[in-house]
Amino acid sequence: MSFDLQAAALEAAIARHKAGDLAAAEAGYRALIAASESCLALCNLGLILKERGEADAAEALLVRAVAADPKNAFAAFNLGTYYWRDGRSAEAIPLLELAGRSPELGVGRGNLGAAYLSLGQMSKGWPLYDERAERVNSPARGLPFPEWRGEPLAGKSLFVWLEQGFGDQILAARFVRDLKAERITLTCAPELARLFEGLDPRVTVMTGQIRVEPHDYWTMALSLARWFEHIPTAPYLRGRAAKATGGVGIAWRANPDPDPGRGLPEALAQDLLSLPGAVSLAPEDSGAKDFQDTADLIAGLDRVISVDTSAAHVAGAMGKPTQVLLKAQSADWRWREAAPGVCAWYPTARIARQPARGDWQGLVDHLRAAWPEAI
Repeated sequence: MSFDLQAAALEAAIARHKAGDLAAAEAGYRALIAASESCLALCNLGLILKERGEADAAEALLVRAVAADPKNAFAAFNLGTYYWRDGRSAEAIPLLELAGRSPELGVGRGNLGAAYLSLGQMSKGWPLYDERAERVNSPARGLPFPEWRGEPLAGKSLFVWLEQGFGDQILAARFVRDLKAERITLTCAPELARLFEGLDPRVTVMTGQIRVEPHDYWTMALSLARWFEHIPTAPYLRGRAAKATGGVGIAWRANPDPDPGRGLPEALAQDLLSLPGAVSLAPEDSGAKDFQDTADLIAGLDRVISVDTSAAHVAGAMGKPTQVLLKAQSADWRWREAAPGVCAWYPTARIARQPARGDWQGLVDHLRAAWPEAI
């Protein structure tokens, strides 16, 4: 196949990929790969297989893509991101560093920052993490007052723009409490408003259609950590239990985006819920209308067992003994360990990983054997 024909075939396959016709795109990429080691065809086919759950085959294709063109930033970004999400941050870093030098993939530096954070290299990680897409593309950058870059806040006002998921907002709330500003406006998801209202008298919580009044500075919620020498400790949120009921709260469902497979299979979840004293923290079971209701429920329990989801952050932020169940290869900086099995962000949270990739059964068996104590 001539170069011109290859380029046309690749362009056609990419167009089908973008249009969502994955079967046609896959056929096109495979035809190109059969003719030659096309870096982009290998890379894009690897991404299709990754989304389909064929992890080993996807990795092999991404490795071949980098080998076919070691200086290709797109291939380096995708393999580096794959390694990072697979818990291999040390392998990911040189690839993400290469990708981050490309102007077109500048936001890839956010992934590089996350990889450094997962290894505990905070001084390298936070400045790079500031290049994440959520900050680079945030509407906050259009505000008519400057972004806060660590300037003294005494006598100043600060507007904190929400970002990412519920758990991220809960984790970042600790920094709001320790800011030295005279006035703070904290934006958050409506479901978190009541939970955050007790953070500090200086804090005004804002949700929904946000009307931004003049402030001295603005910042993104997950950019706050960069300017703190030490992590403010938990607890910093609280629940109000009507009475101490005891028991163990179970949270087993998790959003599959951007990390599929974080939740327990339904059958294993029901196995845990059948144990003495187990209580479901799922809102559809508990009747919780927001996170304050969930915090009130948690306040009366002895402990919480949760997959990587917002309930784990709520329990950790309250200082409740918490067992966080993670995939074997998980290396998310949010669950970085300060000591073996001890979460750096929530000192009362303990980390337990699958004994092997995908082995939720093995982890649940450990829980059952130690019930109702932690692993």
